[in-house]
Amino acid sequence: MARAETLVDLLDGLLDAPRPDLLRVKRQGRWQNISTAEFVAGARALARFLIDRGVAPGDRVALLSENRPEWSQTDFGILAAGAVGVPIYATLLGEQVSFIVRDSGARIAFVSTPAQYEKLRMGLEQTGLETVVVFDPAKPPGAWVVSLEEALAAGRAADRAQPSVVDARKKAVRPDNLATVIYTSGTTGEPKGVMLTHRNFTSNVESVLGLIPMARTDVGLSFLPLSHVFERTVEYCYFRLGCCLAYAESIEAVRENLLEIRPTVCAAVPRLFEKTRTRILDTVREGSSFRRALFGWALGAGRRKSGYTLEGKRPPLLTGLRAAVADRLVFSKIRGRLGGRLRFFISGGAPLARDLGEFFECFGVTILEGYGLTETSPVIALNTPDHRKLGTVGRVIPEVEVKIAEDGEILARGPNIMKGYWNKPEATVQALEEGWFHTGDIGFLDAEGYLLITDRKKDLLVTSAGKNVAPQPIENALKSSRFIANAVCIGDRRNFIAALIVPEMDALRSWAREKGIAAPAPGEGLRAFLDRAELQSLIGREIERTTERFAPYERVKRFHLLERDFSIDDGEMTPTLKVKRRVVLSRYAAAIDRLYA
Repeated sequence: MARAETLVDLLDGLLDAPRPDLLRVKRQGRWQNISTAEFVAGARALARFLIDRGVAPGDRVALLSENRPEWSQTDFGILAAGAVGVPIYATLLGEQVSFIVRDSGARIAFVSTPAQYEKLRMGLEQTGLETVVVFDPAKPPGAWVVSLEEALAAGRAADRAQPSVVDARKKAVRPDNLATVIYTSGTTGEPKGVMLTHRNFTSNVESVLGLIPMARTDVGLSFLPLSHVFERTVEYCYFRLGCCLAYAESIEAVRENLLEIRPTVCAAVPRLFEKTRTRILDTVREGSSFRRALFGWALGAGRRKSGYTLEGKRPPLLTGLRAAVADRLVFSKIRGRLGGRLRFFISGGAPLARDLGEFFECFGVTILEGYGLTETSPVIALNTPDHRKLGTVGRVIPEVEVKIAEDGEILARGPNIMKGYWNKPEATVQALEEGWFHTGDIGFLDAEGYLLITDRKKDLLVTSAGKNVAPQPIENALKSSRFIANAVCIGDRRNFIAALIVPEMDALRSWAREKGIAAPAPGEGLRAFLDRAELQSLIGREIERTTERFAPYERVKRFHLLERDFSIDDGEMTPTLKVKRRVVLSRYAAAIDRLYA
């Protein structure tokens, strides 16, 4: 298979081995297949539609949608027209959407639903949009609104009459042409448009597929937002191989869709694994004493075996036999809840706590953690089935170089590094110094060449005593407690470390029932419940237990329990579930001040 030089090559390559089930989507309660021929023809028709609407090479086209086949088909249509896609997170508010459309200079926008269209409608005059294409059949009124079916029909008719138009556009696409402008949601500050070329993506896809044993026979499940570079690059890997790809109905439906699709490969973020672990442990605790004892024995057997396998060693006979029994009695059932065919997860978007990786390793669930940023397309380093080390993000991938600056910052360069920031030349110069991209992450390479991330450079807390404290390792440790769903450490320029704690309410209610403490119904009297001395003491003990390995100045001295988790809709988390620290600290400023009073 010849190396793909542009993303248009991925589209053309699909026709080399067409399949009836390239994509799968659930509609009216039934999973439906979309063939390779249908997908490619639709992308070509949309390319022609854009061309006939006056979209020139390099023009920007916005894409505001949840994950669905139309997202991917439109993406390739934009690329085949030589245009530049501007994906927008479906969870963003209208004001944020309008900013991105206006800043990018997009002339045409594709949206999934009338509700998403409403985010654009109020600002159509300010954004400069000329046409809005709506995926759903219910088309909103307006002379500038076109249904997807109308766009496809117009494109097909024009392409039949003169196919050379699209062929010429596709042929003119070069590896260094701009493919997309992705606006980073960012954990701080105004979003920046990251300019990525065709070569940025294809170099990453080719390197990753040279390391991970994926094949045409694999089945993927897509549920992370395609507007994020991580899921998008993973999807390009699927298309490169011609795999079958199913789109989850929603994040909430992932558990059900895993059972229905039974994927072999899946991309996920650590938050999914944290929630899955919590569900597993809660189920075990609610079982009989025999089941709890069996699970504990099985976990120990699995842990002993994984200790050997992770080092590339064959476990002793007795260890292997115990693990086989544990697998048959316990672990196979847990894997069954993930579909039963999963070969591995690919984890990205945020750091994966080591103990979380070890927990799933015991069950025979392999998590391949990688590392990268939007600006690096995204993969810089990756653990592979043959070379992986828990607690690290893997080794640097081929064609990419990494060096550690004097202050510990990770610098990278290679064909995957962005062209720059859209309309921000000064920010581009700062980020790309002498060809090296400054990641903003702190880390180091160990003796075996594995990369370890210790913290974000800007997130480091410097106490009033001058102690540097990295909050992420502490927060990950706190979240290992079944009573803690989320945590944000604070203490910059303060005299000790404190934390905002989001309690795991199901676990707290269960604990309260065991202790004979009345727990309120969801949303009723929660503050008084969380302020009870018994609960405060419980969380205090959990904080001490989970952070005992940290230095005294790194340990959490005081905490405040929040009544709800952070959310994307309230602007407290990015679409990949990373906490926006600055927003959270501002929102809970009064509670934080009381901690230090």
